[in-house]
Amino acid sequence: MRIPDSLFTRRRFLGALIGGWLLALAAAVLSPLRKFIIPPYREPDEVTLPLADYASLGVGEVKPFAWGIKPGFLRKTADGAYLALVGVCTHLDCNVTWLPERSKFFCACHEGWYDENGRNIAGPPPKPLRRLETAVEADNLVVRKPGFVR
Repeated sequence: MRIPDSLFTRRRFLGALIGGWLLALAAAVLSPLRKFIIPPYREPDEVTLPLADYASLGVGEVKPFAWGIKPGFLRKTADGAYLALVGVCTHLDCNVTWLPERSKFFCACHEGWYDENGRNIAGPPPKPLRRLETAVEADNLVVRKPGFVR
């Protein structure tokens, strides 16, 4: 049926509506697939942090830092060295949090637990948290990927 003053027929309107819906559905499916194949970011090879911000850490204390767009955690060990971990769960890439009252890292998505050294101790995480190398250079604390050489 066509109304004399209308610009579209019912068939043309419904075709455009369904076509738009299918286009939105295709975009919703293809967008994550594209991000999986071509990641939107590149993880840094190294990050330089001011040593003054982390020198006051007590033994066993943890302080966060930015590892690109991912969280990182820096912990001072008993021998005075720094242990750096990427704060992303090895199960499904969720962010983990440090719980100082339990001295453990926790992933709230699927209740994954890691000890203070990043080893997986409970829940579904298949591997420990990723470790990063640390070095004190002048007034900076340099955190880098294992094996990275400038």
